[in-house]
Amino acid sequence: MPVTLSWEQVALRLLLTVVAGAAIGFNRTERGRSAGLRTMMLVCLAASVSMIQANLLMNSVGKASNSFVVLDLMRFPLGVLTGVGFIGAGAILRKGRLVAGLTTAATLWFVTMIGLCMGGGQIGLGSAATVLGVVVLWGLKWVELNLRQEQHATLLMIAMNDGPDQSQLHATLAPAGYKIGWCDVSHLNQTQRRRVRCHITWRGYPKDRRTPAFLEELAQRPGVLKVAWKPRNL
Repeated sequence: MPVTLSWEQVALRLLLTVVAGAAIGFNRTERGRSAGLRTMMLVCLAASVSMIQANLLMNSVGKASNSFVVLDLMRFPLGVLTGVGFIGAGAILRKGRLVAGLTTAATLWFVTMIGLCMGGGQIGLGSAATVLGVVVLWGLKWVELNLRQEQHATLLMIAMNDGPDQSQLHATLAPAGYKIGWCDVSHLNQTQRRRVRCHITWRGYPKDRRTPAFLEELAQRPGVLKVAWKPRNL
């Protein structure tokens, strides 16, 4: 960082910070994420301003001979990174096996680093990081959607006692590439009916929302009263 900083340089750093924060934030807003355009821009600007302030204070006297106070300018960016860590932790939600917000938290941390680079005068590094971040958020999203990933769903079946059991369910699902993780069987109010709830896993494309073909076959089995299918996004 230069010891003497002109206001033209400050304006350039702030302008590039806004552009970088908007480029990253637009992607999050477009996908309906909680930390969107305004959040990313504010976090990026906060990081940039902290580095600009540290740069402007470089000409300040660090410590008088009769003082115990030491001017540590690097505490500004460190404090910003610590604060963003708390924000990122609040963006992550977990309920059982469901985890959401990891990419949002990582993006907040990443855009903070871009702001620190822009505010500190590392324009080339900050610009390159912005381009790479945009490529990762937009380009690799397409790659993720076109990779076969492990998918999860819950299968609910209500049947008579003489209806399909777990082994018959396995024989129906296995040829289609579906696996039963666990099954919970309960009887309904001392009747001849039972409810079977199974956790199903398979490998497929995230954008493929079609209902499995075996559900119709299962619903037509003797003794089967109801079949429900609920996909889970992990």
